Amino acid sequence: MRFETFIAKRLYYAQQGEQRTSRPAVRVALAGIIIGVMVMLVTVCVVVGFKQTVTDKVVGFEAHVRVVNFDNNNTYELQPILAPDSLLTELRAMPYIKNVSTFITKPCIIKTNDAFQGVVLKGTDYWDYFADNLLAGTLPSTDKDVIISQRLTQLLHLQVGDPLMCYFVGENVQVRKLTIVGIYETGFVDFDERFVLCNQPVLRQLNRWSEQQVSGIAVQADAVKHLYEVSDEVFYATANRFDADGNAYYTETVDQLNPQIFSWLDLLDTNVIVIILLMLCVSGFSMVSGLIILILDSIQLIGILKSLGSSNRQVRRIFVTQAAMLVGKGVIWGNILGFALCLVQHVTHLIPLDAATYYVSYVPMAFPIGWLLLLNVGIVLTSLLILLAPSVIITKISPAKVMHFE
Repeated sequence: MRFETFIAKRLYYAQQGEQRTSRPAVRVALAGIIIGVMVMLVTVCVVVGFKQTVTDKVVGFEAHVRVVNFDNNNTYELQPILAPDSLLTELRAMPYIKNVSTFITKPCIIKTNDAFQGVVLKGTDYWDYFADNLLAGTLPSTDKDVIISQRLTQLLHLQVGDPLMCYFVGENVQVRKLTIVGIYETGFVDFDERFVLCNQPVLRQLNRWSEQQVSGIAVQADAVKHLYEVSDEVFYATANRFDADGNAYYTETVDQLNPQIFSWLDLLDTNVIVIILLMLCVSGFSMVSGLIILILDSIQLIGILKSLGSSNRQVRRIFVTQAAMLVGKGVIWGNILGFALCLVQHVTHLIPLDAATYYVSYVPMAFPIGWLLLLNVGIVLTSLLILLAPSVIITKISPAKVMHFE
């Protein structure tokens, strides 16, 4: 063991086990480090959790990638394409693809005795997402069954078992009487107020479409990080390709369908960077002030060490090592307390949010181990670099003046 490390440990721990860092000023510095680490850790967990939760909600409705008619009109009344089994099988065989399904959408007006609401009736054959968000009832099992959102039940005063009169406006007004068999809630108000889910045959009958005609093909990737790989594979499989009716296929990703949501999520990354920089400044100030206090408190020892032949570099290493122990303690406690706060919120959902504004009803948490390890390594390295600056004070201390003052 180097003598610098030995002396640093003796300074850090007093003679009878009492920590010298228990002095009030150094305690404040330690508290600043702990709070800074906590805030940075919680910020990363919240932002990553928030982005994952909102993205999962959007993908649950829209899928990662959609294949629709090239001649679509950017409404929910999409022109049909043919989805033959050969194409669906080809898409399912691609890497990173979790599921391939079809959907049909058609706008309609729901009318009750005292209210009405414009919605989109969506026929799907992929129910996993809605099964996870079902509050009451069951999923549709017949052609006349539908599930609606909790939000629509409140607006229209409906419940499971009630009939649902749907009016489809076109060249001729068509009416269908459907039955509510389930209620779902995602917390994503934009979708909850807009979509009513059903099986496809009722919509295919309304549109007079064949069994292979659909509004589009929904492709679910196994993870968001593979979105663009999947998009490229689907694009290469469908580009410049026409179905038997002469319709061209068009590929679009979930962020192209919802640019305002994903642009907003991207802005959160900027907020994370700003918060981390601010906390590094706060923690850095705490560390610098703590090291200066340690140096001034041990100025007599510095004079003695220099008079015994220790170089400025060796003495600086003693106090940087001592301050690094302080930083290490702060980082450890900051991680423990930060993880504890995140875990409590993750389990209890203690802190609520307005779902109409933030798309989720509570502060979501995620624990990206890679990012958190990188954050801790960055904090430690940045702290050690910051500590080098105030240690320059040691080079200005003259042993002769210190001994003379004594």
